[in-house]
Amino acid sequence: MVQSSIREWLNMSIIGDRIRLLRKEKNWNQAELAEKIEADSRQISRYEKGKVNPSVETLIKIAEVFDVSFDYLLSEDSTRQPFQTDDKELLKYMKNIQVLDGEDKKCLYHIIDAFFTRNKIKSFASKI
Repeated sequence: MVQSSIREWLNMSIIGDRIRLLRKEKNWNQAELAEKIEADSRQISRYEKGKVNPSVETLIKIAEVFDVSFDYLLSEDSTRQPFQTDDKELLKYMKNIQVLDGEDKKCLYHIIDAFFTRNKIKSFASKI
């Protein structure tokens, strides 16, 4: 399948790799990052090793502390951009995703993925 779902992106080690890279750029150890995002340093280690994925709330905190976009943390293809929190409604939706059951989350990820794919196709088509 050409289209990869957000769920698959979240299962890749890209999140951990990006967290490690950003943390090292700041010359922070795992405990320093953990303190800044109100987490445990052991959890930071798990994120960086790809053993677990951060919650949406934690990803938001990580994006804010490193001043990168949410998309940059999730997608290998994403360029580094500052995190923007102007859209309070979007943040509310992102936080509420966690209360959905697995099947609803899966459906939502596919819908969002379809929009990402559409956007990539439009971008590609505009260059032709």
